[in-house]
Amino acid sequence: MVRKKVDDRVRTLIENGVQSRHRSLLVLVGDHGKDQVVNLHYILSRTQVKARPSVLWCYKKELGFSTHRKKRMRQIKRNVQRGLHDPDKDDPFDLFISSTNIRWCYYKETHRILGQSFGMCVLQDFEALTPNLLARTVETVEGGGLVVLLLQSVTSLRQLYTMAMDVHARFRTEAHGDVLARFNERFILSLADCRTCLVLDDELNVLPISTKSRALVAGPGVDQGALGAAEAALSDLKESVAEMQPLGALVSLARTVDQAKAVISFLEAVQDKALRTTVSLTASRGRGKSAAVGLCLAGAVAFGYSNTFVTAPSPENLETVFDFVKRGLVALKYQEHLDFEVVQAGHHRQGQQGGPDARATVRISVFRQHRQVIQYIAPHEHEKLSQAELVAVDEAAAIPLPLVKRLLGPYLVFLSSTVTGYEGTGRSLSLKLVAQLREQQGRAMAGTRKLKEVTLETPIRYAAGDPVERWLYAVLCLDAQISKHRIVSSLPPASACQLYQVDRDALFSYHKVSEAFLQRVMALYTAAHYKNQPNDLQLLSDAPAHRLFVLLGPPGSSSSPDALPDVLCVIQVALEGRISQASVQASLARGHRASGDLIPWTMSQQFQDADFAKLSGARVVRIATHPDAQRLGYGTRALTLLLEHYAGKMSPAPAVAVEVSDGAPREGSEGEDEAEEGEVKSKKSQLRDERLRPRQELPPLLMPLDKLKGRERLHWVGSSFGLTESLLNFWARAGMRLVYLRQTANDLTGEHTAIMLRALSTEGLEGKAVAGDWLAAFAEDALRRLVSLLSFEFREQLGTALDLAILNNVREGLAPPGPPITAKQLGYLLIPRDLERLHLYARNLADYHLITDLLPTLARVYFLRMLPASLHLSRLMEAILVGLGLRHRTVDQLARELGIEGDQILALFNKIVRKIGASMKEIGGQQEGAGVSAVSGKGMTHGPSKAPKKDQASVESTKSKGTAALNGSHAEKKRKRLEEERGEPPALLPIDPAQERSRDREKKKKKKDTIAVHAQTKSPSVEHNVISAVEFKKGTSPVVSPKKKDRKQKKHKKDSD
Repeated sequence: MVRKKVDDRVRTLIENGVQSRHRSLLVLVGDHGKDQVVNLHYILSRTQVKARPSVLWCYKKELGFSTHRKKRMRQIKRNVQRGLHDPDKDDPFDLFISSTNIRWCYYKETHRILGQSFGMCVLQDFEALTPNLLARTVETVEGGGLVVLLLQSVTSLRQLYTMAMDVHARFRTEAHGDVLARFNERFILSLADCRTCLVLDDELNVLPISTKSRALVAGPGVDQGALGAAEAALSDLKESVAEMQPLGALVSLARTVDQAKAVISFLEAVQDKALRTTVSLTASRGRGKSAAVGLCLAGAVAFGYSNTFVTAPSPENLETVFDFVKRGLVALKYQEHLDFEVVQAGHHRQGQQGGPDARATVRISVFRQHRQVIQYIAPHEHEKLSQAELVAVDEAAAIPLPLVKRLLGPYLVFLSSTVTGYEGTGRSLSLKLVAQLREQQGRAMAGTRKLKEVTLETPIRYAAGDPVERWLYAVLCLDAQISKHRIVSSLPPASACQLYQVDRDALFSYHKVSEAFLQRVMALYTAAHYKNQPNDLQLLSDAPAHRLFVLLGPPGSSSSPDALPDVLCVIQVALEGRISQASVQASLARGHRASGDLIPWTMSQQFQDADFAKLSGARVVRIATHPDAQRLGYGTRALTLLLEHYAGKMSPAPAVAVEVSDGAPREGSEGEDEAEEGEVKSKKSQLRDERLRPRQELPPLLMPLDKLKGRERLHWVGSSFGLTESLLNFWARAGMRLVYLRQTANDLTGEHTAIMLRALSTEGLEGKAVAGDWLAAFAEDALRRLVSLLSFEFREQLGTALDLAILNNVREGLAPPGPPITAKQLGYLLIPRDLERLHLYARNLADYHLITDLLPTLARVYFLRMLPASLHLSRLMEAILVGLGLRHRTVDQLARELGIEGDQILALFNKIVRKIGASMKEIGGQQEGAGVSAVSGKGMTHGPSKAPKKDQASVESTKSKGTAALNGSHAEKKRKRLEEERGEPPALLPIDPAQERSRDREKKKKKKDTIAVHAQTKSPSVEHNVISAVEFKKGTSPVVSPKKKDRKQKKHKKDSD
């Protein structure tokens, strides 16, 4: 084998990293890059004065070589037989695999390595790499370690700009299929700005993109003076608590002053043994949170806690926690196997290539004085915490917020959460849960949890000022904080602001101005409580259907010293729709839908309507307003201008001069000329001579809407979001109507996803106009579904006020109500006995429980607009009707929710019943007039619906066996008397006894067979479907006893003869 001298800059970079405890980033370009991993690991292991560094090797599906020892031995034997291998010489790669602790990990399983540390990380299969994977893996490397990125052979690094990434398949839609890899270009250009990054070929030659490597010299390492001061402070703190056991023994294991103070704070809460106390520990990556939690759990054992539970997204995430629990117990003079034992369990998803980490620690049992246990439970197993005394939640930001809330109970809780980096990108924990606990503690309510907050600042995994951390946070916008972009000048009025579209080519060009503007946009997303993740950045940059808009004040109103305008509001939009009917039908038939087009696919699937997907629309993915400008109308103004834009209304706006192609290259690229195109060079030579710099000819960063080329008019604008009352009101003010509410709650936020739409005017839109009010049809269907579903999945998740807001929003989107239901239709819902019970309750002659079974029917009849339009209930009455009739709440539950007394609820409900009864009376009066006018009609046609009122009534009188005729006069007198007493008729349709006797006589004269008549009339008439309540009060009934029936039949036969 020919020996080759490695570039001194490679060795210098690794040695400087080990001395300063900073990480180094190496990019290997070439198909043989994996062979150089062995050499790099060898240099690293010779430089470090400790055991061989462990390696994390991540890949997509295939490694390209076998890691199984027996398989490799068989392969070596075959190569020896073929003469391809010298048995007297060892293969360096085989020695590397056999002698190194390597964790082989699929990219899809990298969530299991959170909280672990490695000395070296190797990332292959660049096309499968995403921002989430990059942040998740790079942050596991400890100080002095290496991050190695393997790239395939390319003749030019510019080929990576247009490389098709695996994630791009999810970005394409039927109407938008052209993906531009803007993120790759920005990623490659950012490598030149990382001070500890070298881009090498597969022969370890440094490529010209590594411009900062020219000034790479052996450094002195870390500042010994600052390090000495920190160590002295830590030593003083340890000495001050040395005599306080078990505190002194545990603090002696701390690595920084911050960590030592955190351990003391935790143990103070443990010693107090105060129930309903939460200790929140927040920090960035690598600050020693998991180690501090492990030491405190060991301290809880010393203080006598018997049942301690630990949870995390995966058992592998707790490796550091359980490791420091064991160290803490050993420091407290506990002996393994004699005083405690460690229980490990394999995981069914680890596979055969899990290596030494295939078995994770799940329990530590202590039995020195009495039985004590520290047990792992999954985050969803909160029901197992009934006997818990202490619960520790590690990496709480990576657990869905509803699950974290369920883990809180009448015991001590430790919350450890990452606020920056990959796990901290979804800051829902620090922004929502901790804020809620802080607010409850401020109110000092009885039964509220006590909150204690602890923060770690000093890094432990690597030294402060790590260049790789700075580069990663910048390229993925992981540390975009709104505190860096405050608005200090006066705010302009919302009416004077205009909306601009951001050119994404300019935004992701990696110019200095565009980078500053991008950080501002991402800071607004972070401050808006969104569940952000690094992948959102690639979605914004590469997805062809996405657009970005910003609301800016008038020119000259900016308070920024860098001349950038203040971003008051940002809107991210995804164009959806324009799906062919054949694609929709094929997808619905097989129950599968393509990626993207969230609203069209959901609506087509839920409403079985293939025509909606053909319409073009825009979904508002995100809208965020600057915290200094919230609740001042800027969000509403931005949304209004966006709706006008897509409706074809042009609003002229002044141009904003923000140019990114100013000819000034970024730092480190001065004087660099690009390689001349067309020059014939070898692949190696072209790659070694290539110099990269950001593009100079770029469009303006901000473009007024009226200056856009190829503006597209749409049929609708919608939004899909986690339903809350504030968000519902915001979108409702923009004229949107709720058409869909998902029955299952979101796993991350615990909220139900809602879809709201607003139809845009299509007047003058040639070939794309839509006839009819299609949105009202969807709203009508949604209203009927929601009225029934509020008592099922939404009963516990949503409140009465939110339910009422939903129903009112949907009803506002409907067409004007038509005629109310008829008495016949009402008779299918309420029988006469039901009407009598309602009447008794309205007169306070019956108890509330007598009509409880009728509440759902009354609420359904009202909210589905079946009653006359003259009926009007106040907002509080509607809330009571929703709570009792649709949500099936008890009076006491509703009283607590609405904050009023139960007697007031019952009094208002009595008024509701009286008002609804009056509307039913109105329906009955209208139907009575129609029935009298129809009596004079003659003739009969086949079918009950076409039968004249006269013959239909005579048939029904035969069915009732003359009950109304026998008691007619008495019923008439009773009815008139009740009218005088009550002021309103108790019956919905009063029955005239004279008419009944007339119909009986006509029936006798015709002498038709009753059976034949029944064959022609299949449904009862309106008059007898709703029986007079007076007859029920008198005791009469259409059901006649058998003996009386026989006597009446004999008498009838005698009269006929």
